[in-house]
Amino acid sequence: MNFPAAPFLRKTLPLALGALFSQPLFAQSVAEPAAAGSAPAAVTLSPVSVTASGGDQRPTEKSNTYTARKVKGATGLSLDQKETPQSVSVVTRAQMEDFKSTTANKVLEGVTGVTVQRYEEDRTYYTARGFDITNFQTDGMGLPMAFGLVEGDMDTAIYDRVEVIRGANGLMSATGNPSATVNFVRKRPTKDFQASGSVTYGSWSTKRVEGDVSGSLVESGKIRGRLIAGGEDGDSYLDRYHKRKAFLSAIVEADLDPETTLTAGYSYQNNRPTGVMWGGLPLYYQDGTQAEYARSASTSMNWSYWKTKSQSAFAEAKHVFDNGWESTATVTRRETEQDSHLFYAYGQPDRDTGLGLYSYPSNYTLKGSQHQMDVRASGPFQLFGREHEALVGVSYARSVMKEFSGYGNDIGTALPSLNNWNADYPEPSYDASSNGSDYWMRQRTLFAATKIQAADKLKLILGANNTRITSAGDNYGTDFGRANSATSPYAGVVYDITPVVSAYSSFASIFTAQNQQAASGSRLDPAKGYNTEAGLKFASQDGFLNASMAVFRSRQDNLAEYVETVAARDIYRGVDTYSQGYELDAAGQVLPGVQLSAGYMALSVRNGSGDVTRTYMPNHSVNTAVKWQPMAAVKVGARLRWQGDTHSDVSDSIKVRQDAYAILDLMAGYTFTKNLSVDLNINNVGNKKYWNSVRWSQGYYGAGRNASLSLNWKY
Repeated sequence: MNFPAAPFLRKTLPLALGALFSQPLFAQSVAEPAAAGSAPAAVTLSPVSVTASGGDQRPTEKSNTYTARKVKGATGLSLDQKETPQSVSVVTRAQMEDFKSTTANKVLEGVTGVTVQRYEEDRTYYTARGFDITNFQTDGMGLPMAFGLVEGDMDTAIYDRVEVIRGANGLMSATGNPSATVNFVRKRPTKDFQASGSVTYGSWSTKRVEGDVSGSLVESGKIRGRLIAGGEDGDSYLDRYHKRKAFLSAIVEADLDPETTLTAGYSYQNNRPTGVMWGGLPLYYQDGTQAEYARSASTSMNWSYWKTKSQSAFAEAKHVFDNGWESTATVTRRETEQDSHLFYAYGQPDRDTGLGLYSYPSNYTLKGSQHQMDVRASGPFQLFGREHEALVGVSYARSVMKEFSGYGNDIGTALPSLNNWNADYPEPSYDASSNGSDYWMRQRTLFAATKIQAADKLKLILGANNTRITSAGDNYGTDFGRANSATSPYAGVVYDITPVVSAYSSFASIFTAQNQQAASGSRLDPAKGYNTEAGLKFASQDGFLNASMAVFRSRQDNLAEYVETVAARDIYRGVDTYSQGYELDAAGQVLPGVQLSAGYMALSVRNGSGDVTRTYMPNHSVNTAVKWQPMAAVKVGARLRWQGDTHSDVSDSIKVRQDAYAILDLMAGYTFTKNLSVDLNINNVGNKKYWNSVRWSQGYYGAGRNASLSLNWKY
């Protein structure tokens, strides 16, 4: 869907929506709450066992920990974090529940090096290491997005954990984007019966309910199921915005024999917000000075809405052979639908009168589908007297997308003063003009990886990925046909300095097919480059704590950079871009009863001429979440997010700026019985006012101080 003079409204590749909507466990546990009238029980430490599928990828639910030992998202091999030659962060189920991180935005804003840049309530860019994150996966499967723009309010209730692998991840994501890969890991059925539910009431009359039940469906435990469902409804600090969503996940597993398991699942989410913004508030006045508004200001209309519905179904067959090898075949189908009546206000307001904005109403619909098949096998092999591991696989996907945009017959009408916005602009008919898209895209990927135990303390992680992408059709008047292919090698080395400390280095090539148009009307050639990283990692022997430090450098040649909008068409150019910096990260138990997730990032991004670029991303950021349980029944915690100043140069004389700021969230919880507990969460305690992003010429403010109270039940 195109709008004039609004580069941040770029069209997303349809499969992006489908790809997004489409987890060993050594943990701290707490003793049962003391009986009424008795002293609280002391905090104890012991391994926690949660029975669920996934082989050695044990779930984090019930673990009460802020870390996980193993991850698969980086290479497809099940590796300890300490032997993975890339920076990894894991947001566990406990951390999500403690800080009520019920959306992808809330989860990712607490991850080291990740910046969540919101442009409206329902559209977000995620960035890391100087670039947009375009690789999103579910259980290790997914397709890269053409742009980093994510639409909809993705709920996290159905996920056990979120893995974030920073740096190029071409092995498992088909393209080597040097930002990060985000892998959402589903909750799976458990053999033992368990059930939980919660009811939450918060600021702006926000109401949320969710339930989760899991267990064996037959006495033998060979068939297991899990059902998760819930919804949320509430107003907002933004004028007229009202959010409403419902979600569902159902998974059934069946053991055909001790070595073979079949799994089938379905998930659904329906977002129906009203009073939505399309675009945001102008960031500067006609005289070039930076604009200032009330935190609640919005350019939405009473009649505007944006419905987004996503559905996903998958089937999986897994077999474990006597020699230790394991094969998995997965088929996934995802469908996405959107329907919206939107109002975009363009122009710059006069500082005194607030006049100077003009109307651009539109009607937008979208329907897309994605089919993906993935077959892989992994296991050990012997060579030169040592045991090694290998992975081979093939993936095929096909996406189809149809979009329609109808434009209002009163485009360009002068609007009332932004100082007294009343949202009474009448909804027009959408018959002035129309356009849209109708295209398909296919992707075939071959991949292989191996962990070679070269010496007692030395491991080599080697692999390669061959991807071919073809597409055809029309995208808003532009030919969508293309055919690109490339082979991306990957190499990493890990050396164990001590049993708990390792040093590592890795190299990955970058290949990203691009859909942006040059001024000539032709599509930009793929961006190519490399990503290097080196660092140290620590993992406690009990698995309770992981820490790392990393230095990184990336180069991308011919990377798409926005230039201007001409005749409702966004024009880009290819530029060479360099990113370098370092990161510190730690997660897990640092003291008895204390869980920590903390990180720091320093970043520098420059273009081919050596000039600083992408200044809308912070050069420094800190993320810290800590929970203290002084006794089994009590928990308190805090989460701090700080980022350095950011700015965007609109022209030589106009610059918009967001000064450095910090956001502090607090939480407290009390467990009444083994089944009943209550949580209180307060966000933005200092009531800091800040722009969510200054990337484009429009934006909106983040939420002020708000709170929620949750009543939780579990069995």
